[in-house]
Amino acid sequence: MSLTFLHWRYRPEDVRRLLPVGLELETFDGSAWVAVAPFLIEGLGPPGIPAPPWLGRFPETNCRTYVRGPDGGSGVWFFSLEAARAAAVMGGRLFYGLPYMWARMRMEIEPDRVVYRSSRLWPDRAGCTDIEIEPGQAIITDEMATFLTARYRLYSVMGGRLACAEVEHAPWPLQSGQVIRMKQTLTAAAGLPEPSGEPLVYFSPGVHVRVAAPHRV
Repeated sequence: MSLTFLHWRYRPEDVRRLLPVGLELETFDGSAWVAVAPFLIEGLGPPGIPAPPWLGRFPETNCRTYVRGPDGGSGVWFFSLEAARAAAVMGGRLFYGLPYMWARMRMEIEPDRVVYRSSRLWPDRAGCTDIEIEPGQAIITDEMATFLTARYRLYSVMGGRLACAEVEHAPWPLQSGQVIRMKQTLTAAAGLPEPSGEPLVYFSPGVHVRVAAPHRV
């Protein structure tokens, strides 16, 4: 999957109030961090089974922050996950308790630019993106990049109780990135204030990701 991380600093109190009971906000450099992360999923499917050509490849965009669970495990909390396949949306909601949204999405990958566009269709029409970035040179992963991208657990709420799933992947190979065009309403749809300033941008050509079945915390 090719992926772009766009991160903004937030006041911790603006993000903490949106978290469920049991999760503690993780901060870096005194700030909460919220990401809008558009990417292309390829080869989605159960282990050992060939991915269906149509269902196994589609764009997705998530809006997320970083948290610590009751057992001290670091992970990701998703405010929303936009996906272009209704079947993936239903599966993510049913089997993982994640706030997936069905959206009309388009992604263009060229040697010197990547364009992501989405418009939410269900369960509301509050979220949209129109993002163009220019990937740059490979970078050395520093402490901040590790904090923002090396996440191996996701949290959700299932049946009113906190759940988590372990995520397995190699470290993201990261490149710098420059925003050419940026429009997004995912942070506002999540109940967050409008982000201020330019985002911190990382681009990655992708890694293979495996997500385990969720379990109650």
